[in-house]
Amino acid sequence: MRSIPDFCIEKDCGHKIVVGVDEAGRGPLCGPVVAGAVVFTKYDFDDMPIISDSKQMNEKQREIAYDWITNNPDIIWAVGQCSAVEIDEMNILRASLTAMKRAIAKLDIAPEYCLVDGNKMIDSMSGQAVVKGDSKSMSIAAASIIAKVTRDRIMHELAIQFPQYAWDKNAGYPTKQHLQAIEKYGINEHYRKTYGPVKKCIDNKD
Repeated sequence: MRSIPDFCIEKDCGHKIVVGVDEAGRGPLCGPVVAGAVVFTKYDFDDMPIISDSKQMNEKQREIAYDWITNNPDIIWAVGQCSAVEIDEMNILRASLTAMKRAIAKLDIAPEYCLVDGNKMIDSMSGQAVVKGDSKSMSIAAASIIAKVTRDRIMHELAIQFPQYAWDKNAGYPTKQHLQAIEKYGINEHYRKTYGPVKKCIDNKD
């Protein structure tokens, strides 16, 4: 059964300007890790669409929610990312937290309190990490949708340049067909060279 997020954590934290943060793209073999940051300036909406953990929503639901969030004057949002090169340099956990920090820095308002999906807090930020936060906090759930839709669109654009990898369908995840494409065509600058299947491809070429 799907858990429905709400604003209880936001209301109970004792702060007025609360940002929810989440990322998309930790598992793929290529492309950036993307973070969304969302601040609701009010918590009462009559027209809110389905907003939940983005992984539990279908593409159409995510697109509807994305459009509602990004066009709502009572919601402030931003996106940050780290490239494949940065992921290789700093590891995926640090890159994810860095992308979150970049997203927060781009907000038009300075948050007083930060809700981060997962069990790791962002350095120098006041707030809390919330395990499975995208199923508990509406702000985190909205951020997960922003991150997921943005990253999917990036991978669709890259797929136009590199159609042989079908990134528009696999989003860079290690599906059977994707791994076969890597074996056949090799890799390019968008791949994360520290990830096992990619590293194996590099080692086999040496």
